[in-house]
Amino acid sequence: MFEEKSEGNGSLVDENQLYLGAKHQANGKPGASGKARLSARQEANDKCDLLRKSLNRYTWQEIQRHNQETDQWLVINRKVYDVTGWADRHPGGRKVLNHYAGEDATDVFRAMHPDPDIVRLYLKPLLIGELAPEEPNQERNKNSQLVEDFQELRRTLETMNLFNANLGFFFLHLAQILILEALAWVIVWHFGSGWLVTMFISLLLTVAQAQGAFLQHDMGHLSMFKKAKWNRLMQKFVTGHLKGLTAKWWNIQHFQHHVKTNIYSKDPDIDLGPFLVIGDLQPVKYGKNKIKYINYEKQHLYFCMVGVPLLMPVYFNLKSILTMYHGRDWKDFAWVSSFYIRYFITFGPFYGIFGTMALIYLVKFLESPWIACVTQMSHIPMKVSKEENQDWFSTQVLATCNVKQSFFNDWFTGHLNFQIEHHLFPTMPRHNYHKVAPLVKSLCAKHELPYVNKPMLKAFGDTVRALKKSGALWKEAYCMHPEI
Repeated sequence: MFEEKSEGNGSLVDENQLYLGAKHQANGKPGASGKARLSARQEANDKCDLLRKSLNRYTWQEIQRHNQETDQWLVINRKVYDVTGWADRHPGGRKVLNHYAGEDATDVFRAMHPDPDIVRLYLKPLLIGELAPEEPNQERNKNSQLVEDFQELRRTLETMNLFNANLGFFFLHLAQILILEALAWVIVWHFGSGWLVTMFISLLLTVAQAQGAFLQHDMGHLSMFKKAKWNRLMQKFVTGHLKGLTAKWWNIQHFQHHVKTNIYSKDPDIDLGPFLVIGDLQPVKYGKNKIKYINYEKQHLYFCMVGVPLLMPVYFNLKSILTMYHGRDWKDFAWVSSFYIRYFITFGPFYGIFGTMALIYLVKFLESPWIACVTQMSHIPMKVSKEENQDWFSTQVLATCNVKQSFFNDWFTGHLNFQIEHHLFPTMPRHNYHKVAPLVKSLCAKHELPYVNKPMLKAFGDTVRALKKSGALWKEAYCMHPEI
């Protein structure tokens, strides 16, 4: 829970602090403890009233004016924070805060931070005021009943301990990756480096790489360990040492995707120009402005033949290298270097330097369609829009779809077939998504929101069909507006 203790009794002081203070004031005298406790409570409440009177009070209209990169206010649990100076130090990247400047960030704040006590330490110096008493808890355009229902659902899930991880589950997945990599080496050591053996071990290593991508995703969302530092360390190990990429670039881009899913100019996962145009608005804009980097009418074909196979070996690798270079991130560079060193030590004696590099990129090439399809099938066919400042629940449900559950689908997607539940509760361990899904579906039904759950092959097909539709919209706009 992230709410301050002012809820209910008007006191900002914790009960335990009051009790300890009372004991101290009583100087250990049992007979005076009751009076001392009442005195301490009264003193705390007086201080609380004084603090509350000294806090500035703001209307939503005032808060919404502070939505620029150089002037960022946001609201969490009715408290107003100026995060302008803190943005560059924010672990999730400055753009995440800027995306919520001038808005209520209560639900997204709770969704992205598993340990509220730690975050409170950073929030206190940023507090500048609170909402005026007559102001609602969130902006007036939001469905207050839906917001309250969703917050109640989260409290229920916390009571059910569904945010607690089963470490055995995650270590089995890590063991799966390590065993597959060890098995690949044993096979090539025993049978040699012929073509059939090479293709077989490439498939084993591809499975290890894809499952590694899903595992680092868990750790990036801090859903494995209670301590953030252990999640970060394990993510560096899996992403850097086992996959040869930097975690920093992925985290910053992925967090933006989560907080503003499928929102133009805020979600980098749909900002794919000049390569692709996504949704209904971007292709029309490109068409009207005569923007034609490629023939977007055929983008669904380019996506399948070029984008899908090159996502991991080209795009991800280039982004990773550029992030480490521009940030002078030598620690991540060391982690990534350890990946290549390990491959050269284990496979170099059989394939040589160039052969080992070819093996690495063959595996990345094979992994790429797997990751591309799993990550894109849940969002590209769904609602893509400009910023509408909707509530957290509606934003995620409308921009995301699920794929039907089965043992294979769970394993193949790293449980990202429960994409709706993952987007609503990013820090929840994935092995609990199936327990949450019926409750989320029920809440969608109550508020007449679609809960899209489809077969995997249909989800893959819908991705291509959505790209084809966007390409057709571009072509129509392009032809209807002659050059001036």
